[in-house]
Amino acid sequence: MKNSAGKKPRLLLASNNPGKLKEIQALLQDLDLELVTPAQLGIELEVEETGQTYAENALLKGSAWARATGLLIMADDSGLEVQALGGLPGVHSARFSPQPGASDADRRIYLLERLKGKPHPWTARFRCVIAMVTSAGEVRFAEGVCPGEIIPEEFGHNGFGYDPIFYLPELGRTMAELVMEEKNRLSHRARAVMAARPALLEIVAGYH
Repeated sequence: MKNSAGKKPRLLLASNNPGKLKEIQALLQDLDLELVTPAQLGIELEVEETGQTYAENALLKGSAWARATGLLIMADDSGLEVQALGGLPGVHSARFSPQPGASDADRRIYLLERLKGKPHPWTARFRCVIAMVTSAGEVRFAEGVCPGEIIPEEFGHNGFGYDPIFYLPELGRTMAELVMEEKNRLSHRARAVMAARPALLEIVAGYH
């Protein structure tokens, strides 16, 4: 899978989230690819997530980065879907708080406030959609889901976002209590990346 110069094809992971990048890099490190990040390229690009679905937002990010760099791009969009809230926060998970400049902790507090008085268990799922976009405009999608439930107390210091209140009944722990190896077997993003690998290999097989 080398290009004409004998180098590995480069795959840009279109995210500035350190936690997310660490997860994806661990899942793809065995492939014959050079994984690069926006920070490594010294490029800053803000893409407004105006899509109504995870796939639309992932494609918006992937297409913008493909145009800006000419590289093969892996972009994703993900969210938490809580059954008692009709699937919210969903695509608005990263912005689910009326408070300007809200932190992850602020969003967790706001989510729990919205759930007060609703019957338990608070069934939920994390969902992730990945878009792989080539410089020629070819697009492939992959999706991953991780079921669980929301609990009113925070446990664990690993992960980010809603991980400390996302409980995995089969393990008896929250997502934030998992070590990286465990998370990369179970998380929505891990499952999406693993589902994306066959399509990714097909794409890079065309690079000479």
